[in-house]
Amino acid sequence: MKIRTMELADLTSVAKLLNAYRVFYQKEFDHEGCYTFLKARFEANQSVVFVAEVSSEIVGFTQLYPIFSTVSLQRAYLLNDLFVVPEARKTGAGASLIQATFSYAQENGASYVTLETGVDNTTAQRLYQRMGMAVDNGVYHFTKSYS
Repeated sequence: MKIRTMELADLTSVAKLLNAYRVFYQKEFDHEGCYTFLKARFEANQSVVFVAEVSSEIVGFTQLYPIFSTVSLQRAYLLNDLFVVPEARKTGAGASLIQATFSYAQENGASYVTLETGVDNTTAQRLYQRMGMAVDNGVYHFTKSYS
């Protein structure tokens, strides 16, 4: 398995995975929307996407967004998306993708990597905890939705 940053030529493959990821979260199938969204992030250098590749096939991805912490006066990263195709789960792909994000964040002077996941997504929670992440019980997450 090879972990690397996404290239422009990977957009179609990663958009398919992003679409499957969104469907998992009960969003409508929208491959074109996923492609357009990823391409815009890529072209504007607004995110960092790592892919897991097995035999020249992309089987997973993770997407990081830069954020900033005024408390620590440093950059941080939001690990916004992680998806591995069912056939490649339990192969270490998810852990390898997360490790790549951690390494990237450290190399780029981040004070932390943060993420959120559903309270019912216990499989992902176990993976994040195995990777050294911890639930932050000291804060509440608030959202104002416009849709």
